[in-house]
Amino acid sequence: MAIVKSKILNHLSDNYPNFLKKDLSKLIEIILTQISSSLEKNERVELRDIFILDTRIQKPRISRNPKSNEKVNVPEKKTVHFKMSKKWFNKLNNE
Repeated sequence: MAIVKSKILNHLSDNYPNFLKKDLSKLIEIILTQISSSLEKNERVELRDIFILDTRIQKPRISRNPKSNEKVNVPEKKTVHFKMSKKWFNKLNNE
């Protein structure tokens, strides 16, 4: 199940009726912008007891086009690595 910003906004506005919807929307936008900018700077994003986001560099490699079986050079690129906390892992696995 994918979660979109509008669903998060509706959920927060239902749970916190004292806050204006536009303020909650701005809060979500600020948080996502900060996470994005930190990852662009190769900084680690950590929300304690929830998850960690970190950038990793994928080495350049020679790949294969499965349709034509042609070799393709794939350049070095950055990827985002997600690691969940042990609390969340245990909740998901009913431990």
